[in-house]
Amino acid sequence: MEQTSWEKAVAFHGHRCPGLAIGVRAALVLQQLWQIRRAEDEDLVCITENDACGVDGIQALLGCTMGKGNLLYHGTGKMAFSFYDRKNGRSCRLYLKAQRGSRSREEYQEYLLHGPQEEIFSIGEVRTALPERARLFASRVCEVCGEAAPEHKMRLQEGKVVCLDCFSTYDRGW
Repeated sequence: MEQTSWEKAVAFHGHRCPGLAIGVRAALVLQQLWQIRRAEDEDLVCITENDACGVDGIQALLGCTMGKGNLLYHGTGKMAFSFYDRKNGRSCRLYLKAQRGSRSREEYQEYLLHGPQEEIFSIGEVRTALPERARLFASRVCEVCGEAAPEHKMRLQEGKVVCLDCFSTYDRGW
């Protein structure tokens, strides 16, 4: 593994940790598998199933970001990343198999970065369809708080257009 990739991710994330190592290794595995570098636009898409440190490794090395619309969150809590290549139609899901076991934090981090790929991740089929490209939506102003939000995130409540923060859900328990 290139030390520069690790150092780049550490600079982005703010510290060294096994969680970051998971994302860095996932990014490096994908780069090797698909012979790619970094996403310039949203042709490379990542759906992360967790919101942990590893996501920063994906962002730092692959260029998948929420702002660009090519990093999406699907909160299963699993340490898994699904990748899609819009240009070539490829897809794969990397799932972390490696467990810390009796290793120290530092030993586990090193194992994640340098251990045999087949012990670290299983590489399989994606479980979700390729998401559509990011769309731009018109903004609407909430009639309660006065803040603007995209119209697809607004709700109608008591005759007023309201944002999700001001919207009161109606749920009778089932």
